[in-house]
Amino acid sequence: MTLATGTAVDFGKIERDYAFLLDCFREVLEDSGDAAIARALGLTQGSAAVADGDGLEAERLTQAHSIAFQLLRMAEENADAQGRRALQQDDRLHEDSGSWEQHLRRLRDQGLDAADIAGVLQAARVEPVLTAHPTEAKRQTVLEHHRALYLLLVDRENTMFTRQEQDSLRDRIKGVLDRLWRTGEIFLEKPDLSSERRHVLHFLRHVFPEVLPALRARLRQAWRAEGLDPALLAAHAGRPQITFGSWVGGDRDGHPFVTADVTAETLAELRTAALDLLAGKLKAAAVRLSLSDRLQPPPDELLTAIARAAVLLGPAGEAAAARNPGESWRQFVNLMIARLPIGDAGCYARAAELDDDLAVLERSLRHVGAHRLADDEVVPLRDLVQTFGFHLARLDVRQNSRFHELALSQLMTRAGLDGDAYLAADEAGRRAVLDAELASPRPFTRAAASVGAPEADAVVGCYRVLAQEVERHGADGLGALIVSMTRSVSDLLTVYLFAREGGLMTEFEGADACPLNVVPLFETIDDLDRSPGILDAYLSHPVVQHSLRAQAAAAGLDQPLQQVMVGYSDSNKDGGIWASRWGLYRAQEALAAVGRRHGVRIRFFHGRGGSISRGAGPTHRFLRALPPRALNADMRLTEQGEVISQKYANRITAVHNLELLAAGTVGSTAAHLRDGTGDGDHPLAPVMDRVSAASRGVYEGLLRTDGFMEFFAGATPIDAIEAARIGSRPARRTGQRTVADLRAIPWVFSWSQARFYLSGWYGVGSALADLKETAPDDFARLVAATFDWAPLHYVISSVATSIATADRDIMRSYASLVPSAAVRERFMGLIEGEFDRIEAILTEIYRGPLADTRPRIHRTLDLRRRPLAQLHARQVDLLSRWRAARAAGDAETAAVLESRLLLTINAIAGGLGATG
Repeated sequence: MTLATGTAVDFGKIERDYAFLLDCFREVLEDSGDAAIARALGLTQGSAAVADGDGLEAERLTQAHSIAFQLLRMAEENADAQGRRALQQDDRLHEDSGSWEQHLRRLRDQGLDAADIAGVLQAARVEPVLTAHPTEAKRQTVLEHHRALYLLLVDRENTMFTRQEQDSLRDRIKGVLDRLWRTGEIFLEKPDLSSERRHVLHFLRHVFPEVLPALRARLRQAWRAEGLDPALLAAHAGRPQITFGSWVGGDRDGHPFVTADVTAETLAELRTAALDLLAGKLKAAAVRLSLSDRLQPPPDELLTAIARAAVLLGPAGEAAAARNPGESWRQFVNLMIARLPIGDAGCYARAAELDDDLAVLERSLRHVGAHRLADDEVVPLRDLVQTFGFHLARLDVRQNSRFHELALSQLMTRAGLDGDAYLAADEAGRRAVLDAELASPRPFTRAAASVGAPEADAVVGCYRVLAQEVERHGADGLGALIVSMTRSVSDLLTVYLFAREGGLMTEFEGADACPLNVVPLFETIDDLDRSPGILDAYLSHPVVQHSLRAQAAAAGLDQPLQQVMVGYSDSNKDGGIWASRWGLYRAQEALAAVGRRHGVRIRFFHGRGGSISRGAGPTHRFLRALPPRALNADMRLTEQGEVISQKYANRITAVHNLELLAAGTVGSTAAHLRDGTGDGDHPLAPVMDRVSAASRGVYEGLLRTDGFMEFFAGATPIDAIEAARIGSRPARRTGQRTVADLRAIPWVFSWSQARFYLSGWYGVGSALADLKETAPDDFARLVAATFDWAPLHYVISSVATSIATADRDIMRSYASLVPSAAVRERFMGLIEGEFDRIEAILTEIYRGPLADTRPRIHRTLDLRRRPLAQLHARQVDLLSRWRAARAAGDAETAAVLESRLLLTINAIAGGLGATG
């Protein structure tokens, strides 16, 4: 669901726009002969004609509900955008939560001067990393129709349109709705990696490049609106550095289809798209930079650069320089186009060389007083080069630590060593083997030789691809080497042996060094607890220290940098929301302290998903809730699945969401620098520890209760979700039918489809009720601080939203599918009892019923309540009959029902605004 971030939501506008879109949809349905669907959807007078819930018309009704939810989301998104425009018109954008204006005003009120703020701006770095976890339940074609429809809705805001023009616009909206109605909403076949790659490439190639200029403009507007000196902003580069990362084609954790060839293809596609982007923008600039040498003599620096580039390119350079005589600026841009690394001789080796030439172009324009042309034409080009380079996005490589263990064992066996003994060894034994091997330069096998074992060949093949990329194009297009489920130092040191085996190690100061950051991913609560000790031992290793110095030298950093990834999904799946959020907070505090002791800057990489249980929530609250010493003006985070489309499909919304990230990163960092917070525990930290432990105990107790898997399998559509065609990755890591083996995404998705939202609140009510009873003073302090201490507010508001979205009646209808009455009653008793406890506690914290004290989320849900109830009822019926058909071995009936079931999954996800 789209929730506005401003001070107020214009629900009247939402309802008017939604009614307009539904009226257009009604006409489309009637014109296409589907009047019965329109009546059943409630768009016309009369009783519903679709009542059997079984035939093709019922299936079409489900699709109609799905489209209606999309129309509602668009109306909300547009109302949010128009609300921000109205605030800006009235010079009130400082009231909009998370905006540049709000952060700048707060920082000035806290005593920071413009130079301090500009300094943080210049140092700030933001990197969204796009991933393709199985959370996107819509086809790419459908997303294109949604984008077109949203743009037409925005066009309706133009008050200059005549009645005839508005009528024409209405007809165009109906045309898109007609296409959408006739297209279908789910993947007909399970998407492959190529389609996921195309999806991500669309945003990287066509959306984000168009957003960057608007993002820079927003900062300039806010800077002026808050009375700050524009010259100071320009002197400090004018914006935080924004880059992008990707996991698609590099993330092989539990994904058998991501091979070395796929990674090589992905790197090539990213590079081709980046060069195509730059070539197009440079050609457009060449057309517009038609300055005459006769009217403004070009400076010597420009003429020297032209002559140098022409010589480097040989005949091609002479031809480029000969075009457009008397227009030196255009000639220089033509030479830049010719030097793009698409050919051979004279080409740029690195994107930084192109940026150097663009800097010459910018200075030459300013030299002749053409500042506006420099700002309009060259500054955006330099932003593109600095953001996208010749690689578009940095590709991370991720693999599971267990997969690495098996691969190393196989390599050792191939080399005549005892690989089985390594697998059986404890951590001390493994460290001894690794230290000895890391001291030796020899590989386990000959170059390019196959090991003859699947894990080893997969890992070594991947590293050979990475080594070839570094040799040919440098390391700019490569991100990190991420080890998921990091549980020991040996899990990380193993990667250096793979780098040696694949030829990735490079020479630095007379010894081998890995050019890429080896990144631990701490996911479970237990691993987060152990993470400071693991990182301390890791940073103490000589090979690691040498590699970090080499990486810092290559990047021009004055301090070594170590990236650490923290996972929000598995920690929540393990212990519930409070234990997850507080465990992450505690871990980041401790990990940052470890980095300081080693003289290494820790860059946290936040593995957040699209739902509250997987770390999602309002961006500004998330950033404020981070530990003060953990942000350091540097934000890297995943944007997963449907979140990419929700946040970035439309330009206005994309600008806003990137602004929230950039402004929040700068604002939170600068505020902590000013007030000096970060040393020592918060006074409420011991209370948070206690609530965390208690809530985790209750949550884990539910999962350990006899019969839990039977209840989970019956009361949620997990079996249907595993069959859904919504991603190329398997739902389970190894295929075992256990909670531990199930990925966090389908775990959360299944509970949300059944409206339990269990991992977003379960255990918190008991923990807080116990605190209130046994330590009332601590409880009172906690309640008093809820809206003042950001980490506490973030978790409380997340629990409150989860409770609001859960629905008791719908829970009970899904629970009716559990075959055993005893199991059903046992678990519903536990769940509803806990629901009562947290509801009562939240009512006390918010000083009234949540429907009154948090009206925005409840009003948003009310707009969806009736159609969602219909869809849930249909899904429960279909689940019952689908499971019966499968149990009876009736494959034909099961296949028909499965198709209809998947439509309900998609429609409910659209109504709730998230899958996993």
